[in-house]
Amino acid sequence: MNSPSSPNTNYLLLAAFLLFSQSVLTVSRNLDLKLLRQLNHVGKDDSPTYIWPLPLQYTSGNQTLTVNPNLALFTSGNGGGSRIVSQAFERYKRIIFEHASLKLPTAGVDYDLSKLTILVHSDDEELQLGVDESYNLLVAASNAHSVIGEITIEANSVYGAVHGLETLSQLCAFDYGTKTVKLYNAPWYIQDKPRFEYRGLLLDTSRHYLPIEIIKQVIESMSFAKLNVLHWHIIDEESFPLEVPSFPNLWKGAYTKWERYTIDDASEIVEMHFKLFHIKSAEAFSLSSYEYECSNSVITKIQLLQKIGINVMAEVDVPGHAESWGTGYPDLWPSSSCREPLDVSKNFTFDLISGILSDMKKIFPFGLFHLGGDEVNTGQYLLDFLPVVLITVTTSICRLQDHSMSAKDAYKYFVLRAQEIAISLNWTPVNWEETFNSFPTSLNPKTVVHNWLGAGVCPKAVAKGFRCIYSNQGFWYLDHLDVPWESVYYTEPLEDITDASQQKLVLGGEVCMWGETADASDVQQTIWPRAAAAAERLWSAPESGSSRNSTTVLQRLEYFRCLLTRRGVPAAPVGYAFSITNASEHYLTDVKFEGAYVEEEKPTYKIVTLQKLVSPYGNVFQFFCLKTDTASVLLEASASIQALQDQIEDMLHTLSGKQTTMLTGEKRSNLSKQGIVLSTISRS
Repeated sequence: MNSPSSPNTNYLLLAAFLLFSQSVLTVSRNLDLKLLRQLNHVGKDDSPTYIWPLPLQYTSGNQTLTVNPNLALFTSGNGGGSRIVSQAFERYKRIIFEHASLKLPTAGVDYDLSKLTILVHSDDEELQLGVDESYNLLVAASNAHSVIGEITIEANSVYGAVHGLETLSQLCAFDYGTKTVKLYNAPWYIQDKPRFEYRGLLLDTSRHYLPIEIIKQVIESMSFAKLNVLHWHIIDEESFPLEVPSFPNLWKGAYTKWERYTIDDASEIVEMHFKLFHIKSAEAFSLSSYEYECSNSVITKIQLLQKIGINVMAEVDVPGHAESWGTGYPDLWPSSSCREPLDVSKNFTFDLISGILSDMKKIFPFGLFHLGGDEVNTGQYLLDFLPVVLITVTTSICRLQDHSMSAKDAYKYFVLRAQEIAISLNWTPVNWEETFNSFPTSLNPKTVVHNWLGAGVCPKAVAKGFRCIYSNQGFWYLDHLDVPWESVYYTEPLEDITDASQQKLVLGGEVCMWGETADASDVQQTIWPRAAAAAERLWSAPESGSSRNSTTVLQRLEYFRCLLTRRGVPAAPVGYAFSITNASEHYLTDVKFEGAYVEEEKPTYKIVTLQKLVSPYGNVFQFFCLKTDTASVLLEASASIQALQDQIEDMLHTLSGKQTTMLTGEKRSNLSKQGIVLSTISRS
């Protein structure tokens, strides 16, 4: 039915769109998935669908349509006139027609698609967790039997419309031969909505300062994968870079005077003011006369408010991870030699926290606020923990004794009091899982538990009625470069939670880009493309056919990574954290080392020589990989053959688990005879 020779195709698609458009925008909005899959593959092979993340439901055809570079926007509905819609249209128009000349003649040129209609039902532009992000997208071509030659996006909110524009942009590609933009596999009918309402990325700007423009680039790239929450880990024990007007000495804890964020900087990140483009005339980008007049010159850069659907959740991690606070206010430290956790015994500590949160409330309107609470060294609160503690925190200890507090009591008191401050400012507190693990019955019931240490926390939290965010460090910590994209992709946030009411308490998940080992030079390469793997897990239905086929997923992820690079996002190659080239294998029966141990004369072990192993950041590494039928261990190459042999000896002992024998002399051979070159490891 998707053949171009079928005269009623567009009529049927339009009827389907009108019939089902409301279904995806209401509670009962599920088409029969089996039928949709059948429709999707009528007259087609099983080639991948190159949309990332994969839509909930869709049908497509086999037509290729040309798109007019002067694509016209028509809006309707209560929210159709929103500047968010018109600005998003201009943003995506520039993305889609990046290579298409705006001077191409349109008169006499018969483009298939010249009109985009966006229908937005609600005029509510508030961006909060749970906002309706669903949309419908219809692409139909005009022919002798239909006057429809347009694209239609329908959504309940402006943010659903923005997602629809992102999907539309991924359907289009520039044809370098004809110098035109083409939309492939039309006609399209897409019904889409996210699986989880919280789809986050943590960005750490304390361990390494990140310039404002880098942060904004990260936020824009998040919109390409339909992530919707930037978790901004602004401050930590290493540095305090944020301006706090109520306590102006706090940012003395920044690395330097120029590695700081002013209030205006933070507001710019939240509101996403982009320096978008150079303009020569108002007509060049279909700007209104008002927007053009605001430029103040013929050629200038314009900053337009770009609400692209990304919430910003700030974090103030207390009472641990706060040593930098005391640089400006030493009274926050229990003593000069004991600089964290923050002193729980002083009212000044909580007055300062209240001041910080009050100032930040003016900047961060998002309903969630992260209060940290992880990795607190409660030993510093103990009365009789160690003699050195008695020496270094005498003042704090005496006051704890006066309050009859144990170490755990002090930790709990601090967390709960910080929660009260946040709730008084109309924020919902988010805390790392240690707070739940330590005193679940005392936590405010509004608390959102943020999992990170490992599996099993979300099921326990939701069973007690708490909401939860999933960030298992074994899979979704992006600074763990040894975690491959497959592990990120196939990790399930619900963790076998089967009760429907408890499943709803899992808000979603978050990949974390901690900054100890990444800075402005490589942070985006470290985020992408593995963050996209998690983004699809959080957006797309797990039963999607494409998501179950790892080969198909890999093809689609590689395509999306290329899309990111075409849009200026420096995404690393898909694969493991390192791309391996020129690998050769040598069985241990052929390559022997003096002192190496094997379990028999002709073992099944083998050595994989990675003669050139290049990271996405240009660093060259060299490794040997010791393999068995059930294990694989990377061994760093060394300038010393003896050092390498020692590594192999240790590994063989570990892997065999059996009595081993020394190889005889005639079974030894030299590494160099096998073409193996040892080199030192080069690191940045």
